Amino acid sequence: MAAMVAKVADFDVIVASSEFEALVLENSLIKRHRPRYNILLKDDKGYPFIRLDVKSEYPTFSMTNSTAKDGARYFGPFGGRGMTGGIIDTLCQALLLPTCSRKFPRDIGKSRPCLNYHMGTCAGWCQKRADPEEYRAAVRQAEMILGGQTRKLTEELRAKMLEASEAMRFELAAALRDRIRSIEGLSNRQRVISAVYSDTDAVGFSRGAKTCFAVLHFVDGDLAGKDFELMDEPLEDDAEAVSGLVRQYYARRGAWPGTVLLSCDIEDAEPLSRMLSEAAGKKVSIETPKRGDRLRLVEAAMTNAGEESARAATAVQKALKTLEWLQRMLELPSPPERIEAFDISNMGNEGIVAAMTVFVRGRPLKRDYRKFRIRGIIAQDDYASMREAVTRRFENYLKNEEKFSQRPDLLLIDGGANHAATVKPALKEIGIFLPVFGMVKDDRHRTRALVSPEGDETGISGNPAVFALIGNIQEETHRFAIEYQRSLRISGLRSGLDDIPGVGEKRRNALLKHFKTIKAIKAAGYEELCAIVPKNAARAVYAHYHPEKE
Repeated sequence: MAAMVAKVADFDVIVASSEFEALVLENSLIKRHRPRYNILLKDDKGYPFIRLDVKSEYPTFSMTNSTAKDGARYFGPFGGRGMTGGIIDTLCQALLLPTCSRKFPRDIGKSRPCLNYHMGTCAGWCQKRADPEEYRAAVRQAEMILGGQTRKLTEELRAKMLEASEAMRFELAAALRDRIRSIEGLSNRQRVISAVYSDTDAVGFSRGAKTCFAVLHFVDGDLAGKDFELMDEPLEDDAEAVSGLVRQYYARRGAWPGTVLLSCDIEDAEPLSRMLSEAAGKKVSIETPKRGDRLRLVEAAMTNAGEESARAATAVQKALKTLEWLQRMLELPSPPERIEAFDISNMGNEGIVAAMTVFVRGRPLKRDYRKFRIRGIIAQDDYASMREAVTRRFENYLKNEEKFSQRPDLLLIDGGANHAATVKPALKEIGIFLPVFGMVKDDRHRTRALVSPEGDETGISGNPAVFALIGNIQEETHRFAIEYQRSLRISGLRSGLDDIPGVGEKRRNALLKHFKTIKAIKAAGYEELCAIVPKNAARAVYAHYHPEKE
């Protein structure tokens, strides 16, 4: 589990309305995306559907493990084959539809009615007086039940159950009770995955501290994905905001469904539909459902938008609270909404670099990250390197350079009191006065305290939120510095071999993989080089570094 979690880059949440719905969503998404670690649900097995052959003169219900574009109507999926078979039986018995093996109209009038007719669970459609219109009316009632409209039927069954109980027909009353429970169990059916809508997007919109625009995508009857965007609360009303967001979203996405379901009526639905249809090269409908499955899809999108909005608001509130704690701990004049952190990375006396990361309201703002190649330092000197990097950053700020135009509320330096003490007077010399603290690490390379230039330490391990924030800043700054230094090193290694004729990328990579450094390649003999690359390439490399021996 730990190894798997270590490989997680990001995760998303889709809110379901029941445990069963969550299980079916999991099943559907695993089959669509086939993630590496979910091996149990990758096969073709799944939760069963109920299929209604609507093209037949006498439509019948059957059970299937998958849906198809065959003109039939599919309901579900449902929880297990036993449950699904029970639903079909309950529907047919309640509406007196046939469950026997006879085919209609082929077998009408060919023999006497079966036992189901005599038990009162079938209307005897196999008799000559069978009316196709009455049959279809019963089937339409079954469709309504599977569509979630169960209240009317259950009320009728409850009345019959009470009548049977008062007449002391307890077996019938118990059977009716069980039938009611089975039908009410249909309300737990999976509502987000709807096989009726094979190419549909449902749009949700929720206002809050962060407003969320969410889109649920349905493809081939399955929930194929979820997109959402968080933004500051728009000034427009909901209809105007949703209209604008839908237009922007699909223009940027470049993929269009057959139907877009909205939570509110918009004035420009018709022109928006034409615009999307023209871009898609097919008809794209804009609808605002008022009832049924389509409304439930929109409600699911609204629920997910609300959840993301609440989660974002909670995260913002937590971040602001953490910054308030940090303010009190360091005795700052205000919460440090913008924090900049610096770290140095080097390989001996060569390739000395500095990295600057930026955190705004506790979150990394990567577009403001900056990198510095240290120019004025000959030998390895972390203090002088740090002083140069920070000075250059704020000299650019004083020059009104756009990339350095923002002023931080707090500077964090990777190192101890001496590092902080080096930076603060350098800033003072150019007229910059900011709180500066060093990040002091423990034996596990985690920041345990912040230290002032005067050497006063403030422990942070007692406050988990502050500890996590500073630890995140320290690790991110270190990562950014190491990656920059490594990229320069690789670039330098490659450039040392780039000018040698006959040595292409494949052979350069082979030499670097074996010898590790240009210095080792220079020191290698001709025979050593021949063991790694062909003789002509080995001769070219050897001659390049030993021209006097050619």
